[in-house]
Amino acid sequence: MGWIYSTIWLLCAYKCQSSVIPRIPSLNPLHGELQSPLYPQPYPPSLSEQWYLSVPEGYRIQLTFIHLDVESSNDCYYDSVTVMHEEKVLGKFCGQENSADGLHPGNQPILSPGNHLYVIFQTDDSSPHQNIGFSAFYQAIDIDECSLPEPKDGSGPLCSQICHNTLGSYLCSCHHGYELRPDQRTCDLHCGGGLYSEPEGDFSSPGYPQSSPHGLSCQYHISVEQGYAVTLNFTGLFYIEHIGQDPPQCPYHWLQVKVSGKEPVKLCGQKSPGVIPTGSHDVELEYHTDMQGFSYGWSLHYSTHRVQCETPQAISNGKITPRLPQYLYRDYIHVRCDTGYKLMMAGKEISSYFSMCKSDGQWHIPLPECHMIDCGNPSPLLNGGLSFLTGADNKYQSVIEYHCNEPFYSLVQGAKVNYTCKADRKWKDQHGNYIIPKCFPVCGRPTVPVMSFQRVLGGADAPPASIPWQVFLTTSEGRGGAAVIGDQWILTAAHNLVSKQGRVQQVEVFVGHNDVIQLLRNSSLEISSLHPHPRYDGSTGLNYNHDIALIKLKQPLTFHKFVMPLCLPADDAKYKAGTMGMVSGFGKTESGMVSNLLKYLELPLVDQNVCSMSISEQKRKPEWKDQIPSLTDNMFCAGFPEGNKDTCAGDSGGALAMEDNGQYWAAGIVSWGVNCGIRGTYGVYTRVGEYLDWIHKTMKEN
Repeated sequence: MGWIYSTIWLLCAYKCQSSVIPRIPSLNPLHGELQSPLYPQPYPPSLSEQWYLSVPEGYRIQLTFIHLDVESSNDCYYDSVTVMHEEKVLGKFCGQENSADGLHPGNQPILSPGNHLYVIFQTDDSSPHQNIGFSAFYQAIDIDECSLPEPKDGSGPLCSQICHNTLGSYLCSCHHGYELRPDQRTCDLHCGGGLYSEPEGDFSSPGYPQSSPHGLSCQYHISVEQGYAVTLNFTGLFYIEHIGQDPPQCPYHWLQVKVSGKEPVKLCGQKSPGVIPTGSHDVELEYHTDMQGFSYGWSLHYSTHRVQCETPQAISNGKITPRLPQYLYRDYIHVRCDTGYKLMMAGKEISSYFSMCKSDGQWHIPLPECHMIDCGNPSPLLNGGLSFLTGADNKYQSVIEYHCNEPFYSLVQGAKVNYTCKADRKWKDQHGNYIIPKCFPVCGRPTVPVMSFQRVLGGADAPPASIPWQVFLTTSEGRGGAAVIGDQWILTAAHNLVSKQGRVQQVEVFVGHNDVIQLLRNSSLEISSLHPHPRYDGSTGLNYNHDIALIKLKQPLTFHKFVMPLCLPADDAKYKAGTMGMVSGFGKTESGMVSNLLKYLELPLVDQNVCSMSISEQKRKPEWKDQIPSLTDNMFCAGFPEGNKDTCAGDSGGALAMEDNGQYWAAGIVSWGVNCGIRGTYGVYTRVGEYLDWIHKTMKEN
């Protein structure tokens, strides 16, 4: 009827002030208030006013007078409040509450037959009125259509089977096995069953537990998520017509259960099948009755459970987690190998493993294997080797021992180092270090001893490998000597490398033999750089101070019995007069010819004052005036005062080696002298101990 804010039809004798006052304005409001004009003041005379109240279909209106004070008269002739539905008067009221005259409604509500009402207020022309009129409240009351009597037109009940009352209306539904017709009131037999996809459910035959209708062909389809298996549980009465017993025959009435991949099963008889695990997520049931016979039918509850996978077998040297009593669809397992083992699948190592139980009851990945790890081939040891103490094939917990190629190389302090293959696949020592040791060259310990000493000037040949540090040099000015002090470093005299004009000479380096002819048949060693001492100045030919140099080779030497380094002097090395030192070289002999075979000689160190006086005496001779260099503290002398035993031309740069506890060290470098083997003169040598800092610095920086 549209918005109801006040009366729809309103006649007022005075200013119209009466109204219907809903709490919330809306279409067909469910409640509201109405009052007489001027309420709670006395109402005016000569009124005829009407209110139309309406609520939605399916509701009735309940009207309650909160207060009513209208002039009393017989049959409310003069002033009255009339309530009507359609043309029917539901009540006519006047008077006051608890008064003896008039027709007062009291607190008794008035209920309309339908969803609308008329309220009419009339007053006569007498004046003034002392009565204040009325105040009323109305609300919508739901109609329970399902409890109403059947219509008199014979059309039958609202719903042929089941009626559901709703707010403002009603709904009809049907018993199982029936479906609602388009008129939404009556039911027809129907047993299609439809699709059941919930994890569990209940259904029964049409009409159950009453007798089943004839001519049924009902289809039921249970289809749940793959990975779940359906279990049927027949509950309550089970009765399907049958012939015979044990087992009953089902020619006319039956319930057939069909599972994919299996033969269909027909059920009938009076004994319930109970619980039937189907093992499938998809089950079809067909209920059939012919046009005769009698069956009560059946009722069942179905449930589902996850498909089970086979319990995995134990893994050798590994663990499967979690360990469960049974493994079901979507369960996961992980495999971890024991310490020292690795996961292998199809011959390849994998970093991790997990597998899931699939919907078909199979694991989606087969189990792996745990194989013992290996650390790979141990890093080779330069100038050394290794051997297995335990284990083999580089497997976990195998132990190897590194050793150096003795006697030419040794580990620190000669210790042997064991390494074990650890779980992180690294070879580590007992301290957890995985950096392999280093073989250090053994210096100054020739494998062939020099049994007796002879003069270089005409002395005996050095036995092969007895002076393995000896180097043969060729320069643009002749031949010279040097000594190996490291796998890439050669020690010699600076004047072998720098000419008197200050130019760096062409130098070739040969090692490994005592015979010059044999040495020259081999290629010379490649030189990386030459390092004469920066303070050496040989331009005058009379200055041999700082006569020391280093030669760096391009490729490291591998030491053996014929090539071995000479030790450098200790920081506190002593140069004591009278101490014997060994010098060797390919220089001139007493015949005046250079030797192509290595010669060696033992010479005593000479007191520095004695050496200085010898040089001063030679300088006073006219033939040597201004031709003899000066002696400095960076030099020392060695030799015999009677002469004859000495180094000579071609020996320059060679080492004077001193022995300490069977180990030789470079005490000096053959530098210069006054002739060779002259009585009263000595050979002069660069004091190597004075240049240790420079030697170490040069080797470190280059």
